[in-house]
Amino acid sequence: MKMIIAAIKPFKLEEVREALTKIGVSGLMVTEIKGFGAQAGHTEIYRGAEYEVNFVPKVKLEIVVPGELADQVVDTISSTARTGKIGDGKIFVLDVAQAVRVRTGETNLEAL
Repeated sequence: MKMIIAAIKPFKLEEVREALTKIGVSGLMVTEIKGFGAQAGHTEIYRGAEYEVNFVPKVKLEIVVPGELADQVVDTISSTARTGKIGDGKIFVLDVAQAVRVRTGETNLEAL
């Protein structure tokens, strides 16, 4: 099993969710986050005052899938979330040792 963690632009969330559903992803977790990378923030003006925004809003997706589906999930997220502009996000893939469905006690692939 693999866990895919992706940080993407918030307005791309629904489009990415729909694309993942089409390839067979049955669930995912979403968290609103803030971060910075190559963008390193920017300056905004609010009520006439200029201030620096050091952290950019993103959403973090966490998806656990069977290992053979991981590459397809990464490709789907990457192609769907891409705008071609700085700040499109990052994707990380990790190994998952165990999964348990709390309600039924099912483990590993059956728990997904």
